[in-house]
Amino acid sequence: MTFTEQSTPPAEDPIEQVNSTALTGKKAFILGIANDQSIAYGCARAMRKMGADIAMTYRNDKTKSYTQPLADALDVPSELYLPCDVQIEGQLEAVFEALTRHWGRLDIALHSIAFAPREDLHGRVVDCSREGFLMAMEVSCYSFIRMAHLAEPLMKNGGALFTMTFYGAERVFEHYNVMGPVKAALQTAALYLAAELGPKGIRVHPISPGPIKTRAASGIGRFDELMERAAARAPERALCTIEDVGLATAFLATDFAKMITGDVMYIDGGYHIVG
Repeated sequence: MTFTEQSTPPAEDPIEQVNSTALTGKKAFILGIANDQSIAYGCARAMRKMGADIAMTYRNDKTKSYTQPLADALDVPSELYLPCDVQIEGQLEAVFEALTRHWGRLDIALHSIAFAPREDLHGRVVDCSREGFLMAMEVSCYSFIRMAHLAEPLMKNGGALFTMTFYGAERVFEHYNVMGPVKAALQTAALYLAAELGPKGIRVHPISPGPIKTRAASGIGRFDELMERAAARAPERALCTIEDVGLATAFLATDFAKMITGDVMYIDGGYHIVG
């Protein structure tokens, strides 16, 4: 076979190239894995590769069929693979009760969920319904505050809290609509949590990836156009992947990053400096 006839080799998985045990013995809870394209899954894989033990949730029986194989791949104990819809009273609390029984402590908690009703997400902010706005705030922002509240007593030796935001919290992005102010609230909440929990050694990181084609992002109008513009304008001329976000997030969870907290961490090939 000549060189020109060879097929392009598959790209190497950067997480599989990791040779680090920096998170060995750490206990990590991941909220928001919907499928194998989820940012949360990239983070969980990277943390697991670095030695962390993983607990995770699924939203309902329908999503369980997508996430059970992922839980198996992450070696999640059955007692720590639990249902959690943050809109159902008591489910998030039940997860933390299980974490307390099984582990008795927690080192890492990652929040990667967001939602707004379709009619509100696709409409102008000025036309957003009260019910839609409150729902988006509850699921996308307040649930992170609840998670931090529940994680605090388990982070006896300090820890790291993560949530996923987007540059649309800081600048107007066409079609991002109501998620802009919702993510702005999430970012600001993370900064206040960082200030409040810092004395206990608990770091808080709002992570801002560039556009990634996830299940949640598919609900945003003309998202493919946003991705194309981002790839063309970013200094690295490329979009980030869930693996990129996962590896950077896992690093921030290690003790190497113990003096970093409260900053929005952009993982976007530099898009935020020109976008």
